[in-house]
Amino acid sequence: MDFLTQTPYSDPGGLDTSGLPHDVSELARTVRDLVIHRGEGRFFDYLVPEQRLHEDAESRYVTGMLRILRERGDGPLTRARPPEERFVGTCRDFSLLLCSLLRATGTPARLRCGFAAYFVDGFHEDHWVTEYRSPDGGWRLADAQVHHGYDIPFDPVDVPRDRFLVAQDAWRACREGRADPETFGLSGVEEFRGLWFVRGNVIRDLAALNGVELLPWDGWGPAFLGRAPLTEEDLAAADAAAAARSEDEWRRLSEDPRLAVPAEIVSYAPYLGARKVTLPLG
Repeated sequence: MDFLTQTPYSDPGGLDTSGLPHDVSELARTVRDLVIHRGEGRFFDYLVPEQRLHEDAESRYVTGMLRILRERGDGPLTRARPPEERFVGTCRDFSLLLCSLLRATGTPARLRCGFAAYFVDGFHEDHWVTEYRSPDGGWRLADAQVHHGYDIPFDPVDVPRDRFLVAQDAWRACREGRADPETFGLSGVEEFRGLWFVRGNVIRDLAALNGVELLPWDGWGPAFLGRAPLTEEDLAAADAAAAARSEDEWRRLSEDPRLAVPAEIVSYAPYLGARKVTLPLG
């Protein structure tokens, strides 16, 4: 991938992007004013309707997100929406929409799956951000979800690498004994943490780097839910994915049957229940 070309997941369809800003901070603000995290209504004195938790949960494509936004309110995307007009999503949705708008306005960008160390002290929370190419040619991390309710001591469009660990770095830290795997996962759900959880994010991150931008609860096989111990093959495959550094390596590893995303996966959606989903992989 050149990370400027849209994927089936990030493609905004026929969206008119002429009125969008090109500045990353402004685009992040735009996204932040269009999406509300399904667990953060309290920050906006808004009770998210239960039906929207169900309706929005599986909108894995930007076209679906934009359709819902159009149905809930008129006007350009740059208009700040009141909570009741926003798309109800997760960190992945903030990040995918920002990734889409960056690509559409000429900035290479990609979705990254990993863990944030800035939500709960001493814990690495399951999280997604957007990685974009800066004018100096380097890659920076942007968190479009961060809003007034968070006390974050850094620029949210330049998140330090030690505050957000992409899944590759998290896996290596755990395997090398520099971090405790039990501090990675979902802080509020004790059974959803550990090395198996990190391994799942390694695979989701590799998939995103190859243009398959999954939902946080997409998986396949019992190991994705920690219902089977990781085998030596599982460990070796994740080691290889975590060691990869180039687009050629990421592409090659995406064809490894131990890491490849199958055409049919299982969406373990918290509100809809587990169901099989056929993905566009080409």
